[in-house]
Amino acid sequence: MKKDIKSLTLKELQDEMGLIGEAKFRAGQIYRWLHVKYADDFSDMTDLSENLRVKLKENYDIVGVRQVKKLVSKEDNTTKYLFEIENNYIIESVFMRYSYGNTMCVSTQAGCRMGCAFCASTIGGVEKSLSPSEMLSQIYEAEKDMGEKVSHVVLMGSGEPLDNYDNVMKFIRILNSKEGKNMSQRHITLSTCGLINKMYDLADEDLQITLAVSLHAPNDAIRNEIMPVSKANPMDKLLEACRFYAEKTKRRVTFEYSLIKGVNDSAQNAKELASKLKGMLCHVNLIPVNDVKERNFVRSSNETVKMFEEILTSRGIEATVRRKLGSDIDAACGQLRKRYKDEMMRSDRK
Repeated sequence: MKKDIKSLTLKELQDEMGLIGEAKFRAGQIYRWLHVKYADDFSDMTDLSENLRVKLKENYDIVGVRQVKKLVSKEDNTTKYLFEIENNYIIESVFMRYSYGNTMCVSTQAGCRMGCAFCASTIGGVEKSLSPSEMLSQIYEAEKDMGEKVSHVVLMGSGEPLDNYDNVMKFIRILNSKEGKNMSQRHITLSTCGLINKMYDLADEDLQITLAVSLHAPNDAIRNEIMPVSKANPMDKLLEACRFYAEKTKRRVTFEYSLIKGVNDSAQNAKELASKLKGMLCHVNLIPVNDVKERNFVRSSNETVKMFEEILTSRGIEATVRRKLGSDIDAACGQLRKRYKDEMMRSDRK
C-alpha cells in the first residue's frame, strides 16, 4: 500500500528517503515541491532525477482534494468551496478576506458526531476524519484557485478538531514548518466544542495557537439541551481546563457564543456568563445563530445581541460581535455541504 507523502513531516520524509535508498537531502526538495510549490504529481518535480520520480510514484501517493463546487458571495467576495476527497466524501472550506490578510476556514472531518443542535455539519454524523494532507490541500487548492496567499487558518469547518487529534496536530506542525508554508502558529485558531481531556493534551503540546471554545450557554442546563457533548464535559470542568490552557500557554482563550432567541440570549444569561468567566484571560465572540431549516432555532435580534455584548463588557469581559461573511452563499458551517448532498441524493433517485 502506498504511503500518503504529503502527510509526512520533513523528518519522516528524510527517514523515508533512507528506506528507498536515496540521500536524506532529497527530502527537502520533495517537501518544498509539496508544501511550497503545491505539486500534484511527481512528474512536476523537475529537479529530481527520473529514477527518483519513478521510485516516488511506486511508493507514495500525493493525496489532495478535488473542487466540485465554488460559490462567491456578491456581498463581500467570501468564497465557499466544496471539495471531494477519497470515497466521494464531501467537505467544505471558506476563503475570507480581512484587513489583516486572507483567512481559510478548514474542515477537519467529513461531517461531525458532536450533535450540536444549531449546526448543519452534524446532521448525518461523521463520515471520515481527514488526513493532514486533506486538510493542507484545502488551503493549497484555494491559494492556487484564488491566486492569493492565505495568512491565517481557522479550524472551524466541518468536524471536531480534537476528535481527530493526531492528524490535526500533524497538520499544524507541517503548516508551521519553516521549510514549508511557514505559517505562524499565532495565525492558527483551533475551535473545539470542549473535549476536556484533549484540551489538557493540547495545552501540553507547547503550541502558540489560539484556542476557541464553543460555549453557547452560561450553564449546563441550557448547554446540555443544545450541545450533547456537554453532558460528558460539564461546564465547571470545561472552564477549569480553559483557565489551565490560558495560564500555561499565556494565550487568550476565545469563547464562541451563538445567540439563539429565547434560549440563551437573556440579560440574565449574559450576567451569568460574565460571572463564570470573571478573571480569565479570554474573549467572547458573539455569533447570531445561523438559520438551519432542520432546526427550530431563531436568530436573536440585533438589539438583543447589542444588549448581551454591553452587559459582558460592562462586567469586564471582552466581547465582540462576529462579522457575518458569505450569508448569501450558505457560508455557515455545513449548510452548503448538506444542500449539495441532498441534491445528489435526489439526482440518484431519478
